[in-house]
Amino acid sequence: MKTIGLIGGLSWESTVDYYRLINTLVKEELGGLHSAKCQMYSFDFEEIVALQKSGNWEKATELMVHAAKTLENGGADLVLICTNTMHKMAPEVQEALSVPLIHIAEATAKSITRKGLKKVGLLGTKFTMEHDFYKAILEEHGISTVIPEEADRQIVHDVIFDELCKGTFLPESKEKYKVIIDKLTAMGAEGIILGCTEIPLLITEEDTDMPLFNTTYLHAKEAVKHALEAVLIK
Repeated sequence: MKTIGLIGGLSWESTVDYYRLINTLVKEELGGLHSAKCQMYSFDFEEIVALQKSGNWEKATELMVHAAKTLENGGADLVLICTNTMHKMAPEVQEALSVPLIHIAEATAKSITRKGLKKVGLLGTKFTMEHDFYKAILEEHGISTVIPEEADRQIVHDVIFDELCKGTFLPESKEKYKVIIDKLTAMGAEGIILGCTEIPLLITEEDTDMPLFNTTYLHAKEAVKHALEAVLIK
């Protein structure tokens, strides 16, 4: 079994979900008392958020590269950035590594393609929804994206940072998200990407008839697939 390196704390609320999912998936594959071999580098999220807000992506990239290299030097055979937004610097992180960086958008695109969908709605931080780094990966797979209108993007963004990252899950925020999902459906979306790893803590398949793509789960599943390749082949 390969060792999975996790860049977490972005926020720790969803990092907990990563750890749970990865170990659950390994147990499902191998049975018994098997669990995943993991290492974790956990950030103080407040420091990262300050860099995001100020637009200091260069410094943020430097920190992410350092975290990834720390994991590799510690024996990680593959690395995960446990958040969607910080995949903005995924190319620079991968370039600094000699082990694979498992890209969350690639894992999501594979799942969308398997379902035969061509147009999806994207929910996430404003950085993920408005910048091109995430949508470009989907476009490479022939998938077009629609995002909420500006006021709704602000709602989605604020709920993430003011509530979900703090472990607060309000029924009224769930309802706001459901309305936004309905609007994306009206714009032609065939499915919805929960493109922030905290959103699946609030929105689940029970909340909408639309196909949902839980990026936390899909990312974790792809990581376990890589980690167990040699084991499952035997």
